Amino acid sequence: MKKSLIALVLALACSLGWAADKVPAHPHVLVETTEGNFKLELDGRAAPLTVANFLKLVESGHYDGTIFHRLIPGFMAQGGGFLPGFKKREPGETVPNESGNGLQNLRGTIAMARTGDPHSAGSQFFINVADNVNTNPATANLDPTKHRTQGRWGYAVFGFVFEGMEVVDKIVNAKTVNNGPGGAPAPVVPIIVNKMSLITYD
Repeated sequence: MKKSLIALVLALACSLGWAADKVPAHPHVLVETTEGNFKLELDGRAAPLTVANFLKLVESGHYDGTIFHRLIPGFMAQGGGFLPGFKKREPGETVPNESGNGLQNLRGTIAMARTGDPHSAGSQFFINVADNVNTNPATANLDPTKHRTQGRWGYAVFGFVFEGMEVVDKIVNAKTVNNGPGGAPAPVVPIIVNKMSLITYD
């Protein structure tokens, strides 16, 4: 059973555009926005399928020109699926939910957004600006229950902001109006991801 699960993970990672053994353990991504830049460190060991999918989208330029379309101070900032004017930009492919991988929805972490279907994450992501875990009664709990088959799935964390969290705080606290997708609180002045790129080191 364990071997077949590993084989499935390897096959899925390959189908997402990265050979499983080529998914870096801790790749770094630069996110350049109209409010400033921040850097992400992804965890290719804890969330190989999610990281493979994210890196494929980064390298294809999918995120370039997208906006942060949902901002909730004290909770999270969400982006990755819309262009200015709320024109939808989704890749059409989804990635299996890797929540329960040992990474929690703590402040500064990045996780995949999704619908009520636990395996519906495509390109949208969010950055937690608070500890959105079951130990914090002031916020929502975005982590899975202990036994997902009997409880509920969480939101898969796959990395964290290691530089520029002050930029994320600036983004999430921007002035909003409830005119985003589904009535979401969106920035009055669009906050655009000018470019995402994989950081390489000599």
